[in-house]
Amino acid sequence: MPLGSGEPTIVRRHGNPDGPRLLLSHGNGLAADFYYPFWSRFLDDFEVVVYDCRNHGWNRVGDRAAHNPRVFAEDLDTAVFPGVQEAFGRKATVGCFHSLSALVSLLLPSRGAAFAGLLLFDPPICRPGLSQRRFDSRVETAAHAMRLRAERFDSHEAFLRLNASSPLLRGIGPREMRLIAETTLRPDPEGPGYILRCPAAYEAQAMDFLTAYAAMVDLERMRCPVKVVGGDPTVPFSYLPSVDPELVMAVDYDFVPETAHYLQLQRPDVCYTLAREFLDRLGLTADG
Repeated sequence: MPLGSGEPTIVRRHGNPDGPRLLLSHGNGLAADFYYPFWSRFLDDFEVVVYDCRNHGWNRVGDRAAHNPRVFAEDLDTAVFPGVQEAFGRKATVGCFHSLSALVSLLLPSRGAAFAGLLLFDPPICRPGLSQRRFDSRVETAAHAMRLRAERFDSHEAFLRLNASSPLLRGIGPREMRLIAETTLRPDPEGPGYILRCPAAYEAQAMDFLTAYAAMVDLERMRCPVKVVGGDPTVPFSYLPSVDPELVMAVDYDFVPETAHYLQLQRPDVCYTLAREFLDRLGLTADG
């Protein structure tokens, strides 16, 4: 599917084509296939359409200057969403997004008017003020760490060994950990081994933009129902704030106890249950 700039992106359709549609994407540096333990639970009853943001996942690495949340929002608004409707038929669609892609969905010029609802996992949003300064500091620290991360690995096992002690990945099972390697690495075209599908410099650049764009979000002006599901705010390594406490009252908000940023992999069962409750309230059930 071509984006507005002519850059291609690969969209995949799974599940029940007669069911309600979920459009799903991923967090910074990751890939939609990484979330299979979560979205596979919808396949019997729902049509699940997944896509990777430009320079991620199955997509080739393109222009770094276009790697930022504003461009990702343009891609979703002008190419991905209308392209899915044209290719697979027009129907009510719920956006199911995590982290970076969740922020992207909140930056749409249409404010989500084309969606029947938005189901957002751990969106990095924060209002200006003291909490904004703490947010900025966390973002700067994370971006710096991303610039220093290794980009080439001799094997999937080497990648897994390096990430085994990450507090962000605590609670993710061994099969899901292997899925991280399989979906975020690609064979190195210049020799044996593997490289990151989304280069570290691109991942860090997207993180740098978060502080500016997160402060622009106004949940109260969204034009579709919004459900936010966050990681446990009491967990020491919850990555970034799921949502500023002042914003909780603006949306339907839940958090999943004893999870961090990758809650859809840490507790896919609970995340699925919360998602189905939201979809039921929208009338987008298997029978709806």
